[in-house]
Amino acid sequence: MQREEIVAMDESNNTPSDQQITGNGGHLLEVSDLHVEFRTSGGVVKAVNGVNYILDEGETLAILGESGSGKSVGVEAVMGIVESPPGFVTAGSVKFRGTELRGMEEDQLCKIRGHNIAMIFQEAQATLDPGFTVGHQISEMLRLHRGLSKEEATKKSVELMDRVQIPFAVERANDYPHQFSGGMCQRVMIAMALALDPDVLIADEPTTALDVTIQAQVMQLLSELQTETGMGIILITHDMSVIADVADRVVVMYAGRVVETGSIHQIFDQPAHPYTVGLMNCVPRLDRKEDNLNIIPGSPPNPINLPAGCAFHPRCSLARERCLSETPVSAEVGPYHQSACHFFEEVLVGH
Repeated sequence: MQREEIVAMDESNNTPSDQQITGNGGHLLEVSDLHVEFRTSGGVVKAVNGVNYILDEGETLAILGESGSGKSVGVEAVMGIVESPPGFVTAGSVKFRGTELRGMEEDQLCKIRGHNIAMIFQEAQATLDPGFTVGHQISEMLRLHRGLSKEEATKKSVELMDRVQIPFAVERANDYPHQFSGGMCQRVMIAMALALDPDVLIADEPTTALDVTIQAQVMQLLSELQTETGMGIILITHDMSVIADVADRVVVMYAGRVVETGSIHQIFDQPAHPYTVGLMNCVPRLDRKEDNLNIIPGSPPNPINLPAGCAFHPRCSLARERCLSETPVSAEVGPYHQSACHFFEEVLVGH
């Protein structure tokens, strides 16, 4: 992926006023019945299968699940950056402030990326260009997309680095990515994503490979920036402990499907799907001995050959005959709380 694609922006000289969608009817972002597949020599990979979620202004939505659950592919489809071929968005709707993005001409979609919706990827050190200083990488983007002069862009890049709490920003703007720690590289990525004041920030595993202290600092930074700007955040993660203090709502994904949605309190205190319970049991807790820490048995299914019925049934202790043949649909568990489990009442009682 090229450096310019990190924040997924075009190289036009349009001004921000030309590019941003300012209508504010309904939700900030609305994803409906999204399907993505990859057509490979080994078969068709069903990566995303009918995903639905919404994001409102100032809200943090966490999308949670193991590797291969479809989390990242789903948000890449939202951004319109699924590599095709082999990837294809075969169905669904993606609306930003009520405007449909699917089917939009590429030049129009490029105007929305970065300016309205920006994305930061995991493994920031590997994503930044090692041949340019971090200040140059930020200022180049500002010159291309904001039309700033070299002097103005350089000044603004330092301001952005300072905004994301990189110490000695004036001096550090002249450093190269390899001179930064993993946590500081992630801050640089956040600065680049914020350069054009997006309405939606998608953060894909932003704390991967960072120690616990730095993880907390990065998440606190995102929270502070959200308070400052009012942007909506989509946080992609496999780690429930990362989202505990920052998420408002949670979407739990398994094998390309949404298996549970709810508020952070509902998901943590009243999980209604066996997979969510399994993820909860993987999180160390003060009231549980470490030797009692559980794991989810088995492995996620092969997306080329998904099990019939509920895809989680081979790993589920509650699985019965119905689960082997009938795909569960999402049912209301409580206010704004849904579970795609045939026996969610038993899950609630047993947790």
